[in-house]
Amino acid sequence: MTLRHLLSISDLDPAQLRALLDRAQDLRPRALGGSALRETLQGRTVCPLFFEASTRTRSSFMLAATRLGADVLPFDAGNSSGKKGETAIDTMRNLEAMGVDCFIVRTAIDGELRALVAAAKPETRFINAGDGRSNHPTQALLDMLTIRQHKGTDFSRLKIVIAGDILHSRVARSGLQALKMLGCGEIRVCGPDTLMPRDGTLDGCTRMSRFDDAVAGADVLMMLRLQRERMEQGLVGEPEAYFAEYGLDLRRLALAAPDAIVMHPGPMNRGVEIADEVADGARSVILEQVSNGVAVRMAVLQAVFAA
Repeated sequence: MTLRHLLSISDLDPAQLRALLDRAQDLRPRALGGSALRETLQGRTVCPLFFEASTRTRSSFMLAATRLGADVLPFDAGNSSGKKGETAIDTMRNLEAMGVDCFIVRTAIDGELRALVAAAKPETRFINAGDGRSNHPTQALLDMLTIRQHKGTDFSRLKIVIAGDILHSRVARSGLQALKMLGCGEIRVCGPDTLMPRDGTLDGCTRMSRFDDAVAGADVLMMLRLQRERMEQGLVGEPEAYFAEYGLDLRRLALAAPDAIVMHPGPMNRGVEIADEVADGARSVILEQVSNGVAVRMAVLQAVFAA
């Protein structure tokens, strides 16, 4: 399959979404080592243009590009000319003039990514690595891949819980788009009312106020981080009180289906949204999500360079 850019899950149709997941699954054995695909992007230059801090996403994109043989041009926002007042568009254009073929962009500003795309040369490719509160499509893809590996391809029989700070979560928005596209049987959302979106993000979901009720019989539990850096004062109380009401501990996990899996996009606030014994327990697939991220990002890079 081919894509010029991947800015949102909504850029895909169901067939393209499934094709990316299939390709990522095929790539997984080679994503974590080996050199069989080093010629795939030989001669291409990829730049992770991260204006916001990241560990997992930035590292896995760099690994994915390297596994495919691309040249990776590092970018350090903390030491860039942005500190001198240069705009993101000017930064992008200067790097583009050096021969960058594809930008992998993370930004805290909604709308900035699409402004960069509009200002770039037509042949330059863009992949969204997280923009504001809006989208994080490759996180959604790796989450869907992880679910498929444990639960199969028929999402219509699944009960999936997304819990926590949905209002500020680009992960939740992209994940919800993907789950709906894959025909998920029931999507339950739970969290403080102050952290629930008021737009159409939750259309088609079952809103539940008690976390115990949301967890009961669920097949997949997707916990979200409290994004205090994006919050206004007073949207949520003290961490201890939040954990008591919405934290996933062993007691609550016992309410889920016996083979339920626990997911988290990271970074985790242990003892706030998830207990240590759950995060590190037998039902946690959190590190599998991280591993799957490399394969998913290889699949996406192959797709955008095939266009």
